[in-house]
Formats: sequence, C-alpha cells, structure tokens
Amino acid sequence: MLLAPLAACLLTGGCVLDGASVRDAAKSAGFGPKEVAAPDFVVQSRRGNGDFLPVGVSAPPRETRAKSAAGVQQLEAELDASRQRNEAKGRDAAKVGGAVKPPAPPRVLPAE
Repeated sequence: MLLAPLAACLLTGGCVLDGASVRDAAKSAGFGPKEVAAPDFVVQSRRGNGDFLPVGVSAPPRETRAKSAAGVQQLEAELDASRQRNEAKGRDAAKVGGAVKPPAPPRVLPAE
C-alpha cells in the first residue's frame, strides 16, 4: 500500500533536477500562487532600468569626487564647531536640570 506512492515519488523525483517541470505543471493546473499585479505607487516608484550589472562588469565611475585636503580640513572644523555647540547646550541643560528640585513624595493617608 505504501509502496506505490513511494515508487511514484522516486520515479518522478529522479528525473527532476531543479523542480521546474513539477512547478510549471502545478502552476498550469492552477495549484500555484496567483500572479498579483503591483500597485500603482510601486510601479511609479520603480526606475525604468532596474537591471543589475552582470558579473565581471565594473560599475560606471561616480560623479562625486573625493574632497581635497583643504575640503577635509574645512569639514573637520565645521564638525568640531558643531560638537562644541552641542556640548555647550548639554552643559546648559545640565545646569538647569540640577537647579530643579525633585517633587516631594506623595503623602499617603492612613487607612481607616
């Protein structure tokens, strides 16, 4: 009784290398997932040429060039100034937070 299904599985499974023929047969018989069209916002947001680069092909050169030494120093100066402003704001906030006294604990009335 179990021998027939086992033999059928072995016979069909031995021929299938990647399962594509079984998948295609099931799909054509209506057992596969239904094709769903992408919503309009998805179709509109996709680029027209969404192809990937083939293996071995280099990406085109980028339009953005690396910063020069002077550009790097200017960026470092801007970041240092921003850090100093943030640290000063933090010190001011700590002073204000330290000046505020915590509220008194709530009074619990005795149970009657």
